[in-house]
Amino acid sequence: MKRTFALVCMLASGLTLSAAAQTQAAPAATPAAPAGPAKIAVIAFQLAVAQTNEGQRDFGDIQRKYAPKEAALKTLSDEIDTLTKQLQTAGSTMPPAEQASKAKAIDDKKKQLDRDSQDARDAFQQDLGDMYNTLASKVYDVLSSYAEKQGFTLVLDISQQQTPVLFSANGTNITKQVIDAYNVKSGVPAPPAQPAAAPGSQSAPRPATPRPAAPKPSGTH
Repeated sequence: MKRTFALVCMLASGLTLSAAAQTQAAPAATPAAPAGPAKIAVIAFQLAVAQTNEGQRDFGDIQRKYAPKEAALKTLSDEIDTLTKQLQTAGSTMPPAEQASKAKAIDDKKKQLDRDSQDARDAFQQDLGDMYNTLASKVYDVLSSYAEKQGFTLVLDISQQQTPVLFSANGTNITKQVIDAYNVKSGVPAPPAQPAAAPGSQSAPRPATPRPAAPKPSGTH
């Protein structure tokens, strides 16, 4: 049974941020746009938040925070696998009482793994949601300022698969510009490049990049 914490985190990240984004307040009303042709831009807001230097740094901090728990859960999962194989291999030669004792030990460890995984998932969800909500509000402020300076009258979020936007010219996508503007404002340096994995090696599993529902950050202008 290979139920490591990383796999739990993969399932947790999208669910957490989707729920967290829905709790945010709707943007405040903005001044009426001047008369004239609308100037529209699009942005993958989720991607913008996740790919800021600050977002990458904070997400890495969360991963490192839960690395010991991930290792502990993997150890427990491997122990369950070992005991299960032992019981399957030698079970027929064991006295019934010993078989029952080992089966109970395996069942107890499985229940412990389930409890510990759920606790870790809940804590991971909370930390990830708190991190995203805080950062999303700050990125939104930069987005709002950038859009006003560039004269955009409408900015559409294309993060969701079900976005109503069917087409947008490359020049209307301001995702990178907002990321760059936020990095300059935050002053957080780019994270160091990760060393390339050696051929044939397997890297440790990591939680997926957050893919929340379209956020509506509070504290807008």
